[in-house]
Amino acid sequence: MLSQEDYIVIRTLKKRGVYHKDIAAELGVHPRTVSRALRRGSAPQRERKRRASKLDPYKPEIDRLLAEGVWNGVVILREIQAQGYDGGHTILRDYIQPKRAQRQSKATVRFETPPGHQLQSDWGEITTEIAGVETKVYFIVNTLGYSRRFHFWCTDRMDAEHTYEGLIRSFEYFGGVSEEVLVDNQKTAVLEHRAGAAPQFNPRFIDLAGYYGFRPRACQPYRARTKGKDERMVGYLKQHFFVRYRSFDSWAHLNQLAEQWLRTEADLRVQSTVKEVVTARFEREASALQPLPAVRYDTAYIEHRQVGWDAYIDVRGNRYSVPGHLAGQTVRVHMGLDDSLRVYADDALVAQHQLQAAAHGWVSLPEHHRHLWQSTLKVEQRSLHVYEAVL
Repeated sequence: MLSQEDYIVIRTLKKRGVYHKDIAAELGVHPRTVSRALRRGSAPQRERKRRASKLDPYKPEIDRLLAEGVWNGVVILREIQAQGYDGGHTILRDYIQPKRAQRQSKATVRFETPPGHQLQSDWGEITTEIAGVETKVYFIVNTLGYSRRFHFWCTDRMDAEHTYEGLIRSFEYFGGVSEEVLVDNQKTAVLEHRAGAAPQFNPRFIDLAGYYGFRPRACQPYRARTKGKDERMVGYLKQHFFVRYRSFDSWAHLNQLAEQWLRTEADLRVQSTVKEVVTARFEREASALQPLPAVRYDTAYIEHRQVGWDAYIDVRGNRYSVPGHLAGQTVRVHMGLDDSLRVYADDALVAQHQLQAAAHGWVSLPEHHRHLWQSTLKVEQRSLHVYEAVL
């Protein structure tokens, strides 16, 4: 193959009028090689063989993760390492970098708040595997505006009671309560919010706010990105936690892993906006949080039931006993998120059960019906003179 030096000789001899065959004889090549070099205007380029990369077998998986919106290199590295990749992070970063232009983004202005001032709350949802079954998971994410420390809790529904439970769990995780809680306009917290008017909050959300001492706030209608810090955390969880963990033994296992991951990874990250480790920034915010109340708020579903004449109440398709003297009266029932059942009469706790499916049968406590049995077993005693009179 001709070198660059050979081409220079060919070009020089050609300018002198030397024939192609004579130039070829001078260089020991075929005359056609000389002709091609002159037409090409250079020596032939040596094709360098591309070396195989350790990343090559994993590129389809990387592309799949990018298509799903997973752009964090650390998360992707862990995923392909689990499949056998033993290369470094640099070649992975070099592969991802040119593709970042494809990533959709929206510009958002961040409004900074002082320590302890605001907590932003939002819900997300994802489908994952629990106990071997594909399950829709709802997760509430609560983020402190100053430190960006966040907490999340996963459950099977996102109604008002679960919203309040998620907020309380976050307060307990942080060890205190922010001055205000900013929510979207979901009905669990806001009954009505028209543009230009003050929001009408759910009465029980107001009760929760008064109990914990925070001021409820709602985003302006159609301006959910007002709480952009928290919405970003919803995406962060989908791209990090739910990529790192794909299946769970139970709901309890899911939430156990969630808090473990929060303490070992999320809390220790360097936050991209403030350029500071989250836990270090939280140390300055912790003292600004309000203390937790001595007694936890009751997040149970609260309803009223009429006690039957047999001293049973109907709850979720099954029947549960209450003390016999309450027959015919109205009682208040508290159905806990842990499936506990508490029954109150005039604010006094009169019965406790664990909720059961109807197939389990009626749930009874013997002492509840002792009064009824005693009144039933009373036998009227008559004098024998009654029978003597008949004879």
